[in-house]
Amino acid sequence: MSTNTHKTIVITGANRGIGYAMANICQQRGDTVYALCRQSSKDLDALGVNVVEQIDVATQAGIDKAVSALSDVSIDLLINNAGILRNEQLSDLNQETIVEQFNVNAVAPLFLSHALLANLSSGSKIGFITSRMGSVTDNTSGGRYGYRMSKVALNIAAVSLARDLADEDISVGIYHPGYVQTEMVNSSGILSNGDISAAVAAERLIALMDNLTMADSGVFKHSNGETLPW
Repeated sequence: MSTNTHKTIVITGANRGIGYAMANICQQRGDTVYALCRQSSKDLDALGVNVVEQIDVATQAGIDKAVSALSDVSIDLLINNAGILRNEQLSDLNQETIVEQFNVNAVAPLFLSHALLANLSSGSKIGFITSRMGSVTDNTSGGRYGYRMSKVALNIAAVSLARDLADEDISVGIYHPGYVQTEMVNSSGILSNGDISAAVAAERLIALMDNLTMADSGVFKHSNGETLPW
C-alpha cells in the first residue's frame, strides 16, 4: 500500500452513475484512478483518469484483460462497483435474468478480487458496493428475486473474503450506497427516482472506505454510516 496520501484506486463500472462519481472524487483529490468499464463515456473520458475498456467482469476474458492492464499496479483500494438490476416477481420469474444477476453482482466481484490479490498488500482495501436489498431482515416487501439473491450472495462472499484476508491486513468494506438517482434505478421499471444523487452517495462511500480499518472489515454498512442487519 502507498505510504503517501495519494492512493491508487481501481473502480469497476466507472463509466456512469456511482462509479463515475467515485472516480471523479478520487481524481479531483489527486489519487491515481483506474476506471474499468465495458465502454467509456464522454464524461469519463474527460476526467483524465486511466480508462480501461472492454472489461466485462462477468467473463473470464474481461477479468484477464483487467489483470493484464493492472499487471504492474500496486492497488491501495479496489472498488467492486459494477452491477445490474433486473426485475422478477413471483408471477413472472425469469431464470435467465436471475442467473445473469448472480454472475454480474456476486460471482464477478469475487473472481475479480481474487484475480487481483497479487496487486494488493498489507493495508490495501477492497470495497463492495452492494444493497440493503440483500438484507434478509430488511426484506419486508418480497419480489425482485434475482437482485436480492445476488446481493445476499455478494455479502456473504465479502464476509468470507474479510476473514480470509485478515492475516494479510487487507480490509473489506460492504456498502449500501443509499437510494440513489442513477440510470440503473431510473430505467429499471422497478423503482421511482432515488432520493440522493450519485455524487452524494459517492462522497459518503469514499469517506467510509477512507476510514475503513481491520476493526470493521466485513461489516455491512449504509453509506450514511449505519450498520445494516444481515
